[in-house]
Parts: sequence; structure tokens; C-alpha cells
Amino acid sequence: MKQTSIFDQNENNNAPLAYRVRPQKLAEFFGQTHLLAPGKVLRELIDNDQLTSMIFWGPPGVGKTTLARIIAAQTKAHFLTFSAVTTSIKDIKSIMKDAEEAREMGERTIVFVDEIHRFNKAQQDAFLPYVEKGSIILIGATTENPSFELNSALLSRCKVFVLQELKPDELVDLLKHALNSSQGFPELAIHISQETLQEIAAFANGDGRNALNTLEMAILNGKREGKDVTVDQQTLHQLLGKKSLRYDKKGEEHYNIISALHKSMRNSDVNAAVYWLSRVIDGGEDPLYIARRLVRFASEDIGLADTNALNVAVNVFQACQFIGLPECDVHLTEAVIYLALAPKSNAAYKARLTSKKDVRSYGNLPVPLQIRNAPTKLMDDLGYGENYQYAHKSKDKLTSMETAPPEIKGHEYYEPTNQGKEARFKQRLEYIKKWHKSHDNS
Repeated sequence: MKQTSIFDQNENNNAPLAYRVRPQKLAEFFGQTHLLAPGKVLRELIDNDQLTSMIFWGPPGVGKTTLARIIAAQTKAHFLTFSAVTTSIKDIKSIMKDAEEAREMGERTIVFVDEIHRFNKAQQDAFLPYVEKGSIILIGATTENPSFELNSALLSRCKVFVLQELKPDELVDLLKHALNSSQGFPELAIHISQETLQEIAAFANGDGRNALNTLEMAILNGKREGKDVTVDQQTLHQLLGKKSLRYDKKGEEHYNIISALHKSMRNSDVNAAVYWLSRVIDGGEDPLYIARRLVRFASEDIGLADTNALNVAVNVFQACQFIGLPECDVHLTEAVIYLALAPKSNAAYKARLTSKKDVRSYGNLPVPLQIRNAPTKLMDDLGYGENYQYAHKSKDKLTSMETAPPEIKGHEYYEPTNQGKEARFKQRLEYIKKWHKSHDNS
């Protein structure tokens, strides 16, 4: 367990560039203007030293820890850090006891927990009473959605600030700041074009730390003549590998991109749907998971408007089982294109939701006697199957026999649309309704 201020720095020039040029005050901070511009809530809290327990949530390299360091430098409170990996509940309770005593003496304690999502439920619970009493001000940083990873009781007592990935122009400004910093490469004359800086920014995917690490690697491997170092795009291309995509198969980005795929298909935007499918495949998702979602979509969003949609989805699911990735990527793409372009109807999905509501409202309604089976004499004596009408004996294959419980008579669940093949089902349903109007109670 660490109990020292997190802004204690090793000034060793061997430290990574991102560490050496880390901002020490808000004026040097890049990005997050939606939180830190003058007049914004977080800026006011920091400037006025009126902190409350808070969670910084955002992707890697956007300044979560740096903000905590800036707060540490500006606050008048005692500042501590915890490691989710090495801190025990016993350690937490011991430090919290000291913080409670300090509060009684009029001193505030700020506790910073990086990667707070790595704390288990018991560790999070250990903080809760002290946050609730105000013995500590908790600042947590996480790359994971707090709704999934933090206890609801702890989360409800913290203000969540969402940090966004850095924009390309903000990353370029960050890189220029590092080049001009006395903590960067003060002994070198670095020659690097605006275009090369922009390429580094694009490669970084909104991650400031990634951008600075790439810049440092490019400088260390640049063409050197004495103290002059030239970084050109050819040198950079030799260093850059494949750009990594942010996709956590168990985290929020997983749900975001799967949702984007589903909604793009629902909106019949075939190009967007193919793009999101590629994101999900290249992110390493299980192809069978993707195929299962397509099978669901075929019935939820297409249904009887195209009765072949489910066949296509199931066939692709089987193809994925047979050959797997990378070969089945084209099968998934075929299915997504088909489903995106197919006529849409959610009538079957709505029928399920509406009928489910009645099931929950009315409970276990008894099956009408006339449509019960009578496999035993007792059941026959009780009237099971009495007055049953066999539809195949009638010309129209319809009868006036009631098959629904009387409590839900007249409730309509399936309301077909005019989309695609479902128009035929609508026509058939209208005929059935018309038939009953002329034959029932006649």
C-alpha cells in the first residue's frame, strides 16, 4: 500500500517522455474542455478547493491520473493513493481510521484510487462509510463503465465525470508542448513536420500517452547528426504497427458497438452495418456471438416481413460453427447485408411483449375445457374436449370455437405491417376477422 502523494516525481531523464512532461497545473492540461473550461463544474471545484467524492471515467491516456495529480498539487488536503492490486481491507480500514481522526481535527483527506474497477466488492464497501460520513474525499479513475463495475451504494455518493478521448488537434498540441518542454529533449534539435505530428496523432486513437510514447520512439530512432534529429514519415512508418482498436469483449465498448451494429441494420443502413460488423470482428469477438445476435435480429426486427431472413441468419450461424474465423467473416458480412436491406417489421416482437404483459397480469388462466385433451375417463367425464370443433372439417378451415380464456377475449397481440411478405399475413388476418364477424354467434 502506498501512502504518499502521487505527484512525487522522479526527475530522472530516463523516465518516459509522457511522465516527464506530465502537466502540473490546469493551464498545461490538454483536452477535456467540456469539464475544465472556465466556468465548468469540475474546473470550479478544483479552483475553489471544494471537492466532493468523484469518479473520472474515460478511455486510456486522456488525463484521469493527471487530473488527480493536479488536484493533489492544488488542494490543501492530505493526499493518499491506493493500489487495487496490493491493498487489503485491513489496510483500508486502518488508513480510514486515521482519516476519521484527522477529520475530527479539521483536516481533510483525499484518497485517489487508480483503476478503481479492480477493487472487489468488499474493498469498495470498506470505503463506503467513510465516504458517506465525509471522512474522506474519494477520487477514483477507471476505464470501465462505473455502472457495471462499482457498487451502486458507492457510485451514488460520487459525482461521475466522463473524460473523452483527445481530438487530433489536441494531440498535436500535446506533442508540440512536449517538443518545447524543458523536460522533453532539451539537448536535441528535433526536426519533425506538421504532417508527421498529425499522423502520430491519428495513430494514437485519442490516447495522449500513446501519442507521446510514439513521438519518443520516433525521436530515439530518428536520423541523427550530432544534436540534430530528423523524424520523417518513412522513419515513422517503420515504427508504427497496426493501429489497435478499442474493443473490450466484456466492457461497455462491447455493448456500444454491438448496439451500433443492431441499430444500423434496423435503420437499413447497410454501409454502417458492415462497418460496425468489421469493428466487432477485428476487435476479436466470438463469431458465434455475432451470429446469435443476427439470428435474434432476424425475428425481432424483420419477422414475417421476410420469412427467409431467419433462414439466412441460422445458415450463417451454422457456417460459423463449421469453419470459424477468419474464413466465416464473409458469411457474417453476407448476413448483415441481407438483414440490413430486408423489409423491417417488429410485429412479432411486439406480439411477444404484449402477450407477456397479459401473462403477468392475469396469472395462470385455465385452458378452456373445449380445447383440453381428455386422455382419461375422468377427464372425459369432467368435460375435457367437449364441444371441440375440428377446423379441418370446415370449408374455410375456421370455426367459431373459443380458444382463448374469456379474460383475454378480444385482446390482439399480432398487428402485421404492410412491409414485404407480411402484407400477405395482414391480408389473411383481415379475412379471418371478417369470417368471425359473420359466423360467430350466428
